Amino acid sequence: MADGRQCEVLLEAKGLEVRAGRTLAVRGVEAKFRAGELTAIIGPNGAGKSTLLRALLGLSPLDGGEVCLAGRPLGEWSRAERSRRLAYLAQSEGLPPETRVRDVVALGRGAGEWRWGLIPARPWSQADEDAVDAALDRTDTRQFEERRVTELSGGERQRVALARALASEPQMLLLDEPTNHLDLAYALDLMRSLRREVAAGLGVVAVLHDLNLAARADRLLLLHQGQVMAAGTPGEVLTPGHIAAAYGVRAEVVEQGGRLVVLPVD
Repeated sequence: MADGRQCEVLLEAKGLEVRAGRTLAVRGVEAKFRAGELTAIIGPNGAGKSTLLRALLGLSPLDGGEVCLAGRPLGEWSRAERSRRLAYLAQSEGLPPETRVRDVVALGRGAGEWRWGLIPARPWSQADEDAVDAALDRTDTRQFEERRVTELSGGERQRVALARALASEPQMLLLDEPTNHLDLAYALDLMRSLRREVAAGLGVVAVLHDLNLAARADRLLLLHQGQVMAAGTPGEVLTPGHIAAAYGVRAEVVEQGGRLVVLPVD
C-alpha cells in the first residue's frame, strides 16, 4: 500500500443491487476503494464479481443503492469526466490487429479521432505525446512500440492494453480477470506492474480467480452468491473457513517468503 497520505476513498459502493438477466447477481454490496491501494475482488464462478465491476464503472444499470466517485454519485459525472478518472480493462481486450503498438497506446488519449479521420474532440498536444511515452515506459512496451499487434504474444498484448489504459492518466484502474489466459511468468509480471502503479498513487481494483495472486493485493473483497462474505486484508479474508464456505474446498493457508499461499487439501 502507498503511504497514508494517498489513501482517500475514490470509489464507493453503497448497498448495490444489480441484476444479470432475471437474477439478482449483486445484493447489498458495500465497499470502498482507495487511491494508492490494490483491491482484489475474489469469489467462485457466478459470485457476481464481473457484474459488480461493471456497476462500479456505470456500465450496468442499478436496481438499488448507488456508486459514488470522489464523493459524488456516479450519475452526476459526465461520461467524459468519468472516463478521465476511471480506466477499464475488460476480460478480452480487443486491440486493432494491424495497428502499431504506439498507435494503440495513443488510443487512450483519444488519438483514434485523429488517426482514423474522425472529428477530434480537442487538438492533439505535446502533453498527449508525453502521456503515451510515459505509459510505454511504465509498462515496458517501448521496446516494441513500432511492432504490429499481430506480432505480439498474449502477455505482450496485455501489457499494451494496460499501457493504453494508463495513457489516459486515470485516478483508478479497474480490471476484469487481467491474468486470464496468461502463463505464470506474464501473470506475475502484470501483478508487479500493478503494484508499481499503486505505489505511485493509482487506485486499482482487479477481479482475480487465482487466490495466490490475489494474496498480493492490499485488500480483498470476497463475494459469494452476490454478497460480501468477507472484506479486509489478505490475512483476514484468506482463511480456511472463508475458502471452505465460498468455494466448497478445504485448504490450508500458510506464509512463505512473506506472502500467504493457499494450498488445497485433498
